[in-house]
Parts: sequence; structure tokens; C-alpha cells
Amino acid sequence: MAFYPVQIAGLVLGFSGVVGTLATTLLPQWRVSAFIGSNIIVFERLWEGLWMNCIRQARVKLQCKFYDSLLALPPVLEAARALMCVAVALSLIALLIGICGMRQIQCTGTNERTKAYLLGTSGVLFILTGFFVLIPVCWTASIIIRDFYNPAIHIGQKRELGAALFLGWASTAVLFIGGGLLCGYCCCNRKKQWHRYPVPAYRVPHTDKKRNVTVLSKTSTTYV
Repeated sequence: MAFYPVQIAGLVLGFSGVVGTLATTLLPQWRVSAFIGSNIIVFERLWEGLWMNCIRQARVKLQCKFYDSLLALPPVLEAARALMCVAVALSLIALLIGICGMRQIQCTGTNERTKAYLLGTSGVLFILTGFFVLIPVCWTASIIIRDFYNPAIHIGQKRELGAALFLGWASTAVLFIGGGLLCGYCCCNRKKQWHRYPVPAYRVPHTDKKRNVTVLSKTSTTYV
């Protein structure tokens, strides 16, 4: 009962990480147009995401277009897509396993040890999801920063860090914290069960010396 708030906090943070991972995957603000120079009048904004490009011009609504070809995409974009899709799937599986490990859910029985193992598994999957989100986000950010300071690239082709990248970093932190809380809950529950049911001490079997003496005396008298 003392660790029940830790369980709730871990699942709430895990759910927030799932929402953040899904939003990071779908939002187009991975790469945004860079405003370089002294001209403060901006007539258009460019957004580049994993699935679409968006453009917003002055006095015109936002227009987005999905990528036409899958094979014509850069390898970095294809890898980021794959990693984020795996992250979304893992986060959903981790959330379902964590819900099944709740004390109020009776579909997995009432064994506390089983529920603690389910929550620990959910925590490990949340942490693994955080790594799958962190890799494409940091990879994309490093490419943007490298191209931004590259003098060989034209100013119109330079991009800045978009809001989706910052959301990905925040989601990674939330997933790490939530997964760590669930793993800690599992470890604390195991220690609690171990202290409650200690291992019985090993008892060395002893023989009855008196009985052996009487048996030896009877055998000795039979030979006489």
C-alpha cells in the first residue's frame, strides 16, 4: 500500500510519454525554415516532418502535402520514421501491460508478485521506448545544426530546430522517469515479498546415537 502512489505516478507519466511520442511522430515541425538576415518581414514559413511538408504564406491558410514517394526519401528520414513507429508500438504495449498490472484489474489474478512483474516489464518497455524516441530526435537535430553552420549550404536551404524535436526530448524524459518509477516499484515489491517470506534455514539431519549403539550391541551379541 505504501508504494501504490509510485505505481500510479509511473503509469501517469507513461501515458503522458505515449501521448508525447505519438504527437512527436505526427507533427510536421521537425525542421522549420530559418530566419536569417536583417529582413523581419516573413512571407512564408516552411515545416518539414516525417510524413509531410507544410507551408504557410502571408494571408493564406496552412497547406500541407504528404510525401509522394517512399523510396525517394532520404535514408535519415526513413530511419527516423521506422524508429518512431517502433517507439509508438512499444509505448502502447507498455501502457497495456502496465494497466494489466494494476491492483484493481482482476484479469491477471490477484497475485501481487505477478502484478509487480507486469509493472516492471512495463517500466522496461517505457525506458526502451525513450531510447527509440531519443535516437531519431538527436540524429535529426545534429544534422540541422551541422547544415546551419555549413557555409556551403545556401541560406534558403538552412533549417532550424522545430517544436516536434523539443517535444520528443520532453517525451523521452517523461518516459525515462515513468519507466524508472515502475521498475523501482517492482524491485521494492520483490524485496518486500522476500522479507515477508524468508528462506527457511537448512537443517542438517542428525542420527540417533542411542539407536545406533543399541543396534551395534544387538549385532555383536548375535555373533557370540
